[in-house]
This record gives sequence, structure tokens and C-alpha cells, in this order.
Amino acid sequence: MGAGHGHRLHFHGHSPVHRAPAHLKVLGLLAFMLVVVATPREAYAVFAVEAAVLLAVVLLSRVPLTYLLPRMVIEVPFAVFALLVPFISHGPRTEVLGVSVSEPGLVAGVALLVKGSIGVLAALTLAATTEPQDLLRGLQRLRVPDLVVQIMGFMIRYLDVVTAELGRMMTALRSRGCDPRSPRHWPVLARSLGALFIRSYERGERVHLAMLSRGYDGALPQAERR
Repeated sequence: MGAGHGHRLHFHGHSPVHRAPAHLKVLGLLAFMLVVVATPREAYAVFAVEAAVLLAVVLLSRVPLTYLLPRMVIEVPFAVFALLVPFISHGPRTEVLGVSVSEPGLVAGVALLVKGSIGVLAALTLAATTEPQDLLRGLQRLRVPDLVVQIMGFMIRYLDVVTAELGRMMTALRSRGCDPRSPRHWPVLARSLGALFIRSYERGERVHLAMLSRGYDGALPQAERR
């Protein structure tokens, strides 16, 4: 069900949000995001209320914003796309800071950026206040297919293993004069990532065979499930 330790996104605490049942937090996040997605693009007052509710939950969880905000870097590709939408969309034009942009595209880009930011911060808050094994148990209580829960459990368990393998490969590349950040060496980096994928796949095959040899029949032992 887990490796017995917290993941990198988890922030240790004893707030009411930390103590809340995981399945209720998952349902709350799902309901909240459905409301955010269904909010009309120009309903900025509603967006403000949703952001205020989310910030209230963050404050209640006692997770510092300085802990959450740097982890929102995952949103950067979506933010870049949202910033490009006003320039590539059609329709009536308007000026923003002296630059002509599409008015419908501007509205769509702002809505995309706001909804994405709220969603990422809400998901990070769930991850910061819920241990991986508790989250998996919560998904089981929500009747998520057991095989999906097992796959997620092994993904969490072996994420650090694959990350460490990638770190060793990057060290080996740099020791041979390869700079992964240089476009000139991107073909080498691509081949290295392909090799990492093959190694991860082969590791998964070996783990599965080891499980079968120990009597795995599609369900983890009951002791693990508790």
C-alpha cells in the first residue's frame, strides 16, 4: 500500500484538513473542481469566491503558501498556452498594454489561467495534507477498481527508484561531457530517456513475476489492504 513514508509533496501536520478522511477529501476536491470548470468564463466574482474558499482551506491546513507556490511550476506549460491564446484567436480586437489581442481569446486565456491555477493549487493542497497510503485507501473506499489502485500504489512505491535511476544516468552523461540542457545533446538525452523507459518496463516485468511466484492472484493480501 505504500513504502511507509511520505512523498515529496506531503507536508507533515496535524490540522483538521490533515485529519479529515482521505475519501472525503477526494470527493471534496472532485466536487470543487466540477464547480470551477462549470463556472462561466466571465464570472470573475465567482472565481474570486472560489479562490477565497481554496485559500481558506489552505490556511486551515496550516500548509505555508511558500511550500505550495514553488510546486505550482508544473502549471507553466499551461500558463504559456493561456498567454498565447489572445494572440492566436480570432474575433474582435482590443488593446492590452499597447498590444492588439483578440478579445474572445483574452477572455478565454484569462479563464484558462485562473481555472488551471485554482485546480493545481487545490490538487497540491490535497497532496500536501494526505499521505499516499491514506489516499489509496480512500480510493478503495470510493470503489475505484482495485487494479487501478494497485497500479497507483506501485507507481508511488517505485517513483523514487526510477528518479534515482534517472539521476545516475544524468551523472554519467555529464561525466562524459554531455550537457542535457544543450539542444546539441538532446538526441543523446532522448536515447537515455528511452533506455530508462526500457529499464523501468523490465523492472516492472520482474516485479510482476516475483509477485506471481508468491501467489499473487490479482488482489493484494488482506493485511496490505488494511
